[in-house]
Amino acid sequence: MSKEELKKVSDTKTTRTIKKGEPLFEEGDKLNGVYCVRNGVSKLSKLSANGKDQIVKLATKGEVMGQRSVISEECTNLSAIAVSDMEVCFIPKESITHTLQSNPNFTLEVLRHMAHDLKEADDVIVNISQKTVKQRIAEAFLYLKNNFGEDEEGFLALTLSREDISNVVGTATESAIRIISEFKKKGYIHTSGKKIGIKDERKLMELVEGF
Repeated sequence: MSKEELKKVSDTKTTRTIKKGEPLFEEGDKLNGVYCVRNGVSKLSKLSANGKDQIVKLATKGEVMGQRSVISEECTNLSAIAVSDMEVCFIPKESITHTLQSNPNFTLEVLRHMAHDLKEADDVIVNISQKTVKQRIAEAFLYLKNNFGEDEEGFLALTLSREDISNVVGTATESAIRIISEFKKKGYIHTSGKKIGIKDERKLMELVEGF
């Protein structure tokens, strides 16, 4: 985008604060714009036929949500719920579509972004079909550490509920709780309430890699 185009888009945006647990949008909504994450984390999930959520992605600072729905003019395929308190920018649909029509470089960049999202979705499908639940949970803990870091007490900085963890890896909550307990007994992790910390990163990596 040129500076003029950036200013035009920036002038149309509004900032919103979303509290933990609140939805930005829900599956089936018609969106009038896109959301850009300034601070915080949102879970993007889809409701399955049996009524269970499958978390497809965690959207963090700098990521855009809702662009596919806006560009395709379809209802949203996913729900977005704040996992932590969030600050987001909302850019109206008209501002996005006008720039898409007038700036081919911007259009190409949006296509690349959507192609990357499709690649990530492919990886999620392969993971669920080819890895065991234990491997997927171990991988989820490593992902949380690598992407969000740890707090001063050595726990994962982003605290997910046991239900959210089960929804990330695609299993029953009871199975996730049982495996977390097993990991704790083996000394792979330590817990305090909802908080989880990694004690033996090497063991978790070996598990993910099938050793």
